[in-house]
Amino acid sequence: MRKILLLMLASIALMAWGKKSHDVRGYIVVTDYVKADGKRDVSDAIQKIIDENPNRTIYFPDGIYLLGKPILTPAEPAKSVALQLSNYAILRAADGWSDTEAMVRLGGKDPANNITQPGSNYYLDGGIIDGNKVANGVSIDGGRETVIRNTSIKGVKVGIHVKRGANSGSSDADIHDVNIVGNFTSESIGVLIEGYDNTFSNMRIGGVTIGVKIQSSGNSLRNIHPLYYNTPDGYENSYGFWDDHSDNWYSFCYSDQFATGFYNKGGRVFYTDCFVYWYSKRGEKHTAIKVDGKFNGRVTNLNVGFGKHNQTKENVVLEVKEEGGQGTMLNTVIGDPSLVTDNTHERYTK
Repeated sequence: MRKILLLMLASIALMAWGKKSHDVRGYIVVTDYVKADGKRDVSDAIQKIIDENPNRTIYFPDGIYLLGKPILTPAEPAKSVALQLSNYAILRAADGWSDTEAMVRLGGKDPANNITQPGSNYYLDGGIIDGNKVANGVSIDGGRETVIRNTSIKGVKVGIHVKRGANSGSSDADIHDVNIVGNFTSESIGVLIEGYDNTFSNMRIGGVTIGVKIQSSGNSLRNIHPLYYNTPDGYENSYGFWDDHSDNWYSFCYSDQFATGFYNKGGRVFYTDCFVYWYSKRGEKHTAIKVDGKFNGRVTNLNVGFGKHNQTKENVVLEVKEEGGQGTMLNTVIGDPSLVTDNTHERYTK
């Protein structure tokens, strides 16, 4: 009898220790609650985990997590969570996906404008976001200083969408070390930026018609490399970087094979040590910088490579819609100047 009692007490103690170790480990393991086999929609189950575990890191081990609708994280610091994916954890859009919002909506519920309270520093880290060629990847819907890092986003209409932020439109997001592959359609965009004051660095983007589209100011982009390898259809409407605003900074950004490398509306935009390069023969015209208005940009150390094998009819370093402007081009390097068919850039050369 005593032996049985001791065994029972030991069992209870072991169970209590196991529960305690689970509670204090500081993160929630998704596979404790769902199977990562890619066979059934687990979006509701994951949303439940997020909602019931405020201020926790939600960890996704390797596997495939099938999503039939978006999952939303709270912007409110008291309720926020961090999403940590292992390197081979895949969030995949289900075949029947029809939602116009992104698969992962960071700050998509419980709005807040708070960077002082613990919990405001939530993030998405690691793993693979697979849009299955029908969904948008990740959006930042609210909050401030949200981080996306070390993530691979594949088969998406829009890779990352930074919406207007909580602080008078400022989102203050920090996005780095992210690879994006679109769904190879004319509507595909790598990064769409509506919120202000964001930082983007070390990103490679392909399979899209527009690499980065900016509709705000105060954004810093460094070492961003969009590469065009879509079909030739609609090539003339392809852009490495499309900027509708002003006061954005580009450093060591590289437009590769797009019909137009850098486009802006005529605002004051800063380009430093940037590249525009072509080694293909697709299209009738290649343009390094296109301005829809007067040229007011500041361009320093631009490297333009049209290539000797290039047979495009028009090769333009700078195209402007209106004469004038206060723009300058300093130390522009052109791979083969004899291929240039327009000398507009020389008017702004210092």
